[in-house]
Amino acid sequence: MDDFSREIEGKLAHDPCRNRNFGSTRWVPGPVIVGAGPSGLAAAACLKEKGVPSLVLERSSCIASLWQLKTYDRLKIHLPKQFCELPLMSFPLDFPTYPTKQQFIQYLEAYAKRFEIRPIFNNRVVSAEFDRNIGFWRVKTVVAAEGAVEEQVEYVSRWLIVATGENAEAVVPKMEGTEDFGGAVVHTSRYKNGGVYKGKKVLVVGCGNSGMEVCLDLCNHNASPSLVVRDTVHILPQEMLGRSTFGLSMWLLKWLPIQLVDRILLIVSWLMLGDTSRFGLDRPQLGPLELKNLSGKTPVLDVGTLDKIKSGDIKVFPSIRRLGHRSVEFVDGRRESFDAIILATGYKSNVPSWLKENEMFSDKDGLPKRPFPNGWKGECGLYAVGFTKRGLLGASMDAKNIADDIGSCWKEEAKHLSAISWPYLMQKSNFC
Repeated sequence: MDDFSREIEGKLAHDPCRNRNFGSTRWVPGPVIVGAGPSGLAAAACLKEKGVPSLVLERSSCIASLWQLKTYDRLKIHLPKQFCELPLMSFPLDFPTYPTKQQFIQYLEAYAKRFEIRPIFNNRVVSAEFDRNIGFWRVKTVVAAEGAVEEQVEYVSRWLIVATGENAEAVVPKMEGTEDFGGAVVHTSRYKNGGVYKGKKVLVVGCGNSGMEVCLDLCNHNASPSLVVRDTVHILPQEMLGRSTFGLSMWLLKWLPIQLVDRILLIVSWLMLGDTSRFGLDRPQLGPLELKNLSGKTPVLDVGTLDKIKSGDIKVFPSIRRLGHRSVEFVDGRRESFDAIILATGYKSNVPSWLKENEMFSDKDGLPKRPFPNGWKGECGLYAVGFTKRGLLGASMDAKNIADDIGSCWKEEAKHLSAISWPYLMQKSNFC
């Protein structure tokens, strides 16, 4: 921290006319990054390489809280590790092609240690707004302290990087009769393994990668799972023609148009998996890659669930009409009894709940309005990382772009800030 930054921090701490309505106010010389998941860590590391310091705020008690606190035990990375690396650091050579949940967490912890990223944990951002009077972002947080009164802190920074991602909050659909069901209804964010469901009939709602894997895990723990398929879905083998399906797709796209690559993937999938529509798993009209590009909907990479569906160990049902006491009525008129329901219904962004701006992010879904690859930069020093619907590859691209953009003007901005008199800054702000 330079002398000017120390001076500002000291004056913020002791200024008699600071914003008394919101606790203490602290100056941050570099960007404020909201979120200490893989995207936030990648942004901080890329900035550090450019010589730009940053402050990472995290509402949970650890980095990558979604991975550490809200994922099931058997989870593995669905893509080969080389496609899931963060910038500037590879996975250890002895890690398998598809690292486990714990191995990925170890990688992220080593990543944070290598780049000396020290997030401020238990710091929940309640609002972030650009103050046009002084040209800074005001990021207001509530600091949760166990057994103590919550502290309110405001951070003031020239740049704000939103890294809370597409998966900040669980999506829990409303179902008629939920209060009458009587059994457990939980989101996959609270599911660890099928051990507690042994011998029980369990309905899994949602046929994405998580729903498919949870069904397989329930089978492996001697439960009787059923799967609700509410929409069309592409199911592809995790590997084909001796290569990962994703890696093969990326290689083919270098030479062929996306529609032709989709056709190749679907032909090989039909030869390997058969006609999935026979089992209630209809495919969309658009191919898997084209659909992913247009809607962000990810194809399912099968790790063994389809065989359980074919054998009848996993039953497939259409959408739910209503719930009854330990029973479910489906839209086709069938009614089945179940002991529990697991909602594999995904996650959503929470950006509209705290970011006070309406130019970059949509109020509807909390995602950048500009499509990939142009959604990483907004106005007034606002950036987004990890909202591309392209996983860690997209987040890495965002992080590099952001670091290049901020790094190019870091020295110029520092000179500009050092020329501003502190009394003038305080007079123009709303601290008083």
